[in-house]
Amino acid sequence: MSQFEFYREDNRREVKKAKSGLPVSLWETYSAFANCYGGVIILGIKENRDGSWQMTGLDNAAKLQKEFWDTINNKNKVSINLLKDKDVEIFEEKNNAIMVIHVPMAKREQKPVYINGDIFNGTFRRNWEGDYHCERSEVLAMLRDQPDETADMKVLQDMSLDVLNLETVRAYRNRHMAYRTEHVWEKLDDPDYLERIGAARLSSKDNMLHPTAAGLLMFGEEYKILYEFPDYFLDYREVLDPTIRWTDRFQSSSGDWTGNLFDFFFRVYGKLVKDLKIPFKLDGITRIDDTPVHKALREALANCLINTDFYFPRGIVIRKVPDSIIMENPGSIRTGKEQMLKGGISDPRNKALMKMFNLIGIGERAGSGVPDIYSVWEQQGWKPPEIIEQYGPDRTILKLSFVEKVAIKNGDKKVAIKNGDKKKVSKKTERQIKTILNYMEPGKEYKTSEISIVLGVKESRARLLINKLVKKGKIEAIGKNKGRKYRIL
Repeated sequence: MSQFEFYREDNRREVKKAKSGLPVSLWETYSAFANCYGGVIILGIKENRDGSWQMTGLDNAAKLQKEFWDTINNKNKVSINLLKDKDVEIFEEKNNAIMVIHVPMAKREQKPVYINGDIFNGTFRRNWEGDYHCERSEVLAMLRDQPDETADMKVLQDMSLDVLNLETVRAYRNRHMAYRTEHVWEKLDDPDYLERIGAARLSSKDNMLHPTAAGLLMFGEEYKILYEFPDYFLDYREVLDPTIRWTDRFQSSSGDWTGNLFDFFFRVYGKLVKDLKIPFKLDGITRIDDTPVHKALREALANCLINTDFYFPRGIVIRKVPDSIIMENPGSIRTGKEQMLKGGISDPRNKALMKMFNLIGIGERAGSGVPDIYSVWEQQGWKPPEIIEQYGPDRTILKLSFVEKVAIKNGDKKVAIKNGDKKKVSKKTERQIKTILNYMEPGKEYKTSEISIVLGVKESRARLLINKLVKKGKIEAIGKNKGRKYRIL
């Protein structure tokens, strides 16, 4: 098995010596893999200092295998056994044996997978640094995602329909009737209409109509939304000139607009498409302004709102920079990133919100939204969209770049050097450094990954720029190694 010399651990593979029995950390890794995207655990392998693998073997593989099955079926040790017989294999070579354990990704209704009978202290996840202990908020998020009835369907029995903004409700109804002319709900009064669209439900306690969580989010005033969702926050940032901190910005907490999802969606969408350099088409002599790119941006923005976990901190952030649009929302991807990219399965975090957007012609029910966005970007010849997942707390980031693939393949730096114009590279560096300094707010700490997303570059490039700023005394590093963050001075 000399090929082990070339193998390395990553966030889907883990090796353990297990020379004297099943290692305690095995069960933490099982929990971590199950709560993320699955993975492979190999017992009887040692990881060398350089990251390569070395076979150490198992003393009694058959006994160890029985001990493994006995333990994983013990509810006091592991909350659920996800494995079948074929998922655990023994391989022998030259009088040595290893055990290979294939851990699948747990289904939404099975999470969190935890150990030692302690859901809050025994739940783990996986990242590039290895297994990490989930925070209480992450465990609660997994519990919220378990039921088929999503969190936004909750009836807010302590609130009346008066908390909903009537102007927003009227604007929504106008859009609905414009999209579906002469709809049977057109003549209903507001309470009955709100019940039909899922914004209100009858309470079993008093048999009265109360707003649902989705209704409050879609039509409520921001300060009233905070009663149910204390961490609710919407933020739009536009930086089209790197010498200016913000060319445009508005937030749900500003107090000069409702701060609800419906008004946010249309305010943001108008700004996202304002500068799109997409050639219009003609239908006969009529100009068609609604291109596939416009539809894809609507889909992406709707997905961002519909799949947000509104109980998580940091809120929704939409950023528009010269060559890309970045959409961030709290919450993990319920179907998993791989399935989301394939399409075909729709599992929104907020089903009631999805229904409300669908009724006005926004959003896809068939789970084809994200693949369609990728297809549109491919047709335009742009760099493929990027989807980034972060944990602790959960966060999903979608980056839509308007950079042509040819430019990416050649590389800006190589083109500049080839043309003998190295000044272009230095100007680009200066521009990126200004963007970093304009983005960072006093008193706040930032990860390298956050800076790389803002700049639209790889983390290695962002780290290089950050180090320049640290040396110049513009920013300071806080912490060590992979937990390091940066703060502006």
